[in-house]
Amino acid sequence: MLKGKKIILAITGSIAAYKSILLARELVKAECEVRIIMTHAAKDFVTPLTLSTLSKNPVLIDLFEGDAWSNHVKLGRWADVLLIAPLSCNTLAKMAHGICDNLLMATYLSAICPVIVAPAMDEDMWQHPATKSNLKIIELQGVTILPVNKGELASGLYGEGRMAEPESILAFIEQRFFQNTDIKGKQVLVSAGPTFEHIDPVRFIGNHSSGKMGIAIAVELANRGAKVDLVLGPSSNQPNHPAITVYNVSTAAEMYNECIAQFERADAAILCAAVADYTPANIAAEKIKKNGQSLSIELIETEDILKTLGQQKRKGQVLVGFALETANEKENALNKLSKKNADMIVLNSLNDKGAGFGLDTNKITIFEKSGNQFDYEQKPKQQVAKDIVDRVVNMLYV
Repeated sequence: MLKGKKIILAITGSIAAYKSILLARELVKAECEVRIIMTHAAKDFVTPLTLSTLSKNPVLIDLFEGDAWSNHVKLGRWADVLLIAPLSCNTLAKMAHGICDNLLMATYLSAICPVIVAPAMDEDMWQHPATKSNLKIIELQGVTILPVNKGELASGLYGEGRMAEPESILAFIEQRFFQNTDIKGKQVLVSAGPTFEHIDPVRFIGNHSSGKMGIAIAVELANRGAKVDLVLGPSSNQPNHPAITVYNVSTAAEMYNECIAQFERADAAILCAAVADYTPANIAAEKIKKNGQSLSIELIETEDILKTLGQQKRKGQVLVGFALETANEKENALNKLSKKNADMIVLNSLNDKGAGFGLDTNKITIFEKSGNQFDYEQKPKQQVAKDIVDRVVNMLYV
């Protein structure tokens, strides 16, 4: 969706400017038309030669270069988005008070396109009242401010102030400004997260699922116009989107009942949750105490949500399951696709680096009942969600 979009990437004086190299590369890979503006301070951290090579355009620094004049008005009207990343404390103050003393500020004050900033500074600077005040001013002027990350800072301290990662910035731009609505009006059921199967009042059998992948899918669907019923197991991650209705559950039985209840009105269901295959046959009423002997717990199979929905599926509904495997991955995924009467299985393997529970990335292969197979490289989960939803949309409108 970023293909052909005109992006001005403006870089200011911050150690985080090294991320702008990766950002420029990703924008070009997304087939954007990229023009880069640098402040003089930014040249202390990254070279114009590197950025001009990546962007395939000259890097603009001065209002006047020899006998040439950089037409900041034309530039500000050319762009679809002006992205300032990193945004230094100094440039933030200039933006807040309209100080026009360089090409970047002249372009900013002339821009008629959306402006996005990714601040980067040390925690003490980030928390300073003057910085907070300036952020409020530019926000009121219509500037979109990306949240900073928390982590190790250039000063050696640990705290808030790190610039957002390039892949997160790209995903935000795409979703906020260029997201299509190809699934508008559709109702989609998504399951996400783990289930906790209780042993006694304080213990449970669970897994390491964070719910990140399922939530990313739900957000992608909502951003593209769908209404989403998200059945979410115990997770510290919670989506905040007006088109997503969250049904919080704990056990496999609760997730089964909620998915069955919501499936009837769904145009599609994407079952991403890591549901327990077994649950204790009996739950102790009191906390189980040590008694010097071994403890045996009888486990019984839980209800199979994907299989049940596959049996209930009506013509036109699209049903998607997930297969997390550790061995015989393709064989197991195709077997699941057939036996559960699914339309699509998303396979990921714990043997693949960057895939699995709790990570911000994933690596998937999609198998469709038509026989199609789609292999994808490791990506951030927001981009993986886009790939999955693209295939679901294709099935809905075939």
